[in-house]
Amino acid sequence: MSLFEPKKVCLFSAMSGVITLNGEPAKGAHVKRIVEKFYSSGHNTDETMTDDNGYFELPAVFDQSFLGKFLPGEFAIPQQVFVTYGGEEYKVWAGVKRTKDENSEARGNELVVQCKLDSEPQAIAVDRGFYYTQCSWGVETDED
Repeated sequence: MSLFEPKKVCLFSAMSGVITLNGEPAKGAHVKRIVEKFYSSGHNTDETMTDDNGYFELPAVFDQSFLGKFLPGEFAIPQQVFVTYGGEEYKVWAGVKRTKDENSEARGNELVVQCKLDSEPQAIAVDRGFYYTQCSWGVETDED
């Protein structure tokens, strides 16, 4: 990497998985992801729909900046995922990503989730990031 190339960081890793309600696939659910930018103000939003099996995919979100190579700063990126299904909106993911590496939300593994719209949200910490979510992804959580 050249000194004059912008620094690239992962704001939200690629995410895929299945969304269910009462054990049934949430087919045709609207999935909306919002992630704050790191080097500038504002946020990125992307959206998708689940298929007949409740499956969805969202690509990784990156940001880059020339100044980011030279100006230190704490990395703390707010992340949110909303699912709209059956006329209801569910906030299935609210977290703060604390490392710039892709897939840090899953300790280096792909972020493949199972989101149950009828479950109670759980609070977990992974790789110094904090998440309040209705999704599970088989990740080892941080020790207290």
